[in-house]
Amino acid sequence: MQFEPVIGLEVHAQLKTKTKIFCGCSTSFGAPPNTHTCPVCLGMPGVLPVLNKKVVEYTLRMAIATDCKIATKSRFARKNYFYPDLPKGYQISQYELPIAEFGHIDIEVNDDKKRIGITRIHMEEDAGKLNHDPDRPVSMVDFNRTGVPLIEIVSEPDIRSSEEAGAYLRQLRSIVRYLDICDGNLEEGSFRCDANVSIMPMGSKTFGTRTELKNLNSFKNVEKAILYEISRQKEILMEGGEIVLETRLWDAAKNRTTAMRSKEEAHDYRYFPDPDLLPLVIDDEWIALVKKSLPELPETKKKRFINQYGLPPYDAAFLTSDWNLADFFEKCVKTFPDPKQVSNWVMGALSALLNAQGKTISQSPISSENLAGLLGLIDKGIISGKIAKTVFEEMAQSGKTPEEVVEEKGLVQVTDVSAIEKVVYDVLARSQAEVEAYKNGKTKLLGYFVGQVMKETRGKANPKIVNDLLEKILDAG
Repeated sequence: MQFEPVIGLEVHAQLKTKTKIFCGCSTSFGAPPNTHTCPVCLGMPGVLPVLNKKVVEYTLRMAIATDCKIATKSRFARKNYFYPDLPKGYQISQYELPIAEFGHIDIEVNDDKKRIGITRIHMEEDAGKLNHDPDRPVSMVDFNRTGVPLIEIVSEPDIRSSEEAGAYLRQLRSIVRYLDICDGNLEEGSFRCDANVSIMPMGSKTFGTRTELKNLNSFKNVEKAILYEISRQKEILMEGGEIVLETRLWDAAKNRTTAMRSKEEAHDYRYFPDPDLLPLVIDDEWIALVKKSLPELPETKKKRFINQYGLPPYDAAFLTSDWNLADFFEKCVKTFPDPKQVSNWVMGALSALLNAQGKTISQSPISSENLAGLLGLIDKGIISGKIAKTVFEEMAQSGKTPEEVVEEKGLVQVTDVSAIEKVVYDVLARSQAEVEAYKNGKTKLLGYFVGQVMKETRGKANPKIVNDLLEKILDAG
């Protein structure tokens, strides 16, 4: 029997506000435990929460960017459950009346475009963090994170493969980073994902029993966990078993999911409207102001890069996946107006350098001005493409301009025809066997001769002049 996966994703994005959602405590990461707390976020008796307006603005930005319908009136609810990291005994979230619903984002997998629906986006507060002592049966609670603002983005069950899930998450992360409302860091937990996975017989319209996957802290782990879970569920059904409605944890070390708890045993959260918070009313004027402030979004920028710069879709998608990367590219092109050449270097040598150093484009040791300057030196024939790689490496280490590196290292390309011609004759004179072979039809040996000349000149000879001279001398006999 053939099965079709059905996948829905729940993403929590931590908003980049300076203070928490209902109090004035700092949201900065890495402070000593329990130093960013107050009676409000600790849930002391008699305190009242006050909604952070910036949280609403950031949520509106995301709602507009994903074409959601924004509710003119929404309200907060109390999600009741007991856990040590939840000081109030409830989490303030939204339930029946969320701020935004019925949106979508478009993804592309293997050149196939698909629209993934968004069920809802709502605001809520984060819980604290438990730190487990490795040597004693003791856990300590850090409440610094309690009350940090989140938005939860819930997709429709429109995703049909692990690749689509990865593409959806990457696009979603790109959008929140473009909007500058979340840093999108999966490893630090500021962009978290749970996946609901089920399978159904091919052609069926009835979804199977789903499992919820947690502990997914990278795009690769999301894709691996979904693939494993699809395979696990298929095996169970093919053997005549039944899928259990449950929450499962992804074990990245063992590449498998393990049961965490049965959904039948899950809490009844007993949601009810929060009596301490008034309904949130949003007028059309505010929505219009937020909409006007939005930047150019990834999909729009990608289309512009294709049309304006004549880039292939793959290049455009790569360069616009991150706002800072796209900005770096455009700054380069302003100085050196050859978009494809810039794209090749950004996607090739520069990306390899950043990956090797574990840095982002914002931390690049080579500025956009210096990369453009390097390409300009190649274009003017001052250095060859081969020498440019040496200059690039030196620029990355020293931070110097390409002109400074070329001057200090004496790397100016040799364009003197007579000087190159002398080297060519010397190479041919000591390569008589290869010359005879070339004349007898082995014309691919031209590359050998070029390599020998470039070696003699330490890569400084102009490759075009070298090729032209070799062909002229060899063909003349």
